[in-house]
Amino acid sequence: MTTIPPPHDDIHPRRPFVAALLSLALPGLGQLYNGEVNKALWLFLGFVLIGAPGETIAALYVPAALMLPLLVVCVLLTFGVWLYAIADAWRSARNRQIYTRREWQVSGLYALLFITGNAAILSLFVDTVRPHQVEPFRIPSASMEPSILKGDFLLADKRYNCPNCEGRVEAGDIGLFVYPNDRTTIYIKRVIGLPGDHVTIKGHEVAVNGKSLTREESVDGERIVVTEQSGERSWRVQWDKNAAGADVDVTVPPGQIFLLGDNRDNTTDSRKFGAVPLPDLVGRARQIWFSKGESGVRWERLGKVVE
Repeated sequence: MTTIPPPHDDIHPRRPFVAALLSLALPGLGQLYNGEVNKALWLFLGFVLIGAPGETIAALYVPAALMLPLLVVCVLLTFGVWLYAIADAWRSARNRQIYTRREWQVSGLYALLFITGNAAILSLFVDTVRPHQVEPFRIPSASMEPSILKGDFLLADKRYNCPNCEGRVEAGDIGLFVYPNDRTTIYIKRVIGLPGDHVTIKGHEVAVNGKSLTREESVDGERIVVTEQSGERSWRVQWDKNAAGADVDVTVPPGQIFLLGDNRDNTTDSRKFGAVPLPDLVGRARQIWFSKGESGVRWERLGKVVE
């Protein structure tokens, strides 16, 4: 049986560089250029589904000890799919020197798919993951030491303080909120007083509804380190031994919360800008996924649960 080759004008060899470049722009696009539609769809879906959903599951839905390993695996798999798509597109194009281009394989279609594909990925992160699931933050100041250090990168649980959310606001939470004096800025502090609570601060002692939060106090050089407790939750804060802060006596208004930084003499908190409306509380600190200080990476903090 004799195979009749297609007319010369219909032979369009696939160019490896073009195929690889297309898959670099969007995983699967190079496979589509090579005529491998099914493979193109699976590579694109794998890239999308392992990326945002996988990293969200790692950040929020697994035990704390597994968060960092699973997050690393998801990131590596996402980049692995991307790199595989590039290499596979190059290799497949190199083997297609006799190729009959299909009618739909035009530059306009590739441009359209590039725009819509990346828009879908961006929309998944911007419209679904970041506002409603999890968002990463970098800590630029020492206001929450010793609990959270300057240079920590943490994940904030956004399933918090909203209708039908699992997380309700409780005393002791480390919350992220819109700074009242600049609504383009997110601050991080600890929730001390809930609506209607009576908060007093005298010297280095904080009390809520007449009950002191102090459980233990020690001196560390120029700092006073205090262990505070509310219910079953406890945390450490620090005061400057030589600082003389002003006393506070306030009842938290309805629908608002009172927040303090753990580094009590090196923070701007509700003692200065007042109570914060509950709707401005946008997330709760969950876990540290990376940390870097002046001496380099703080490996011991990677994966640490924020308390």
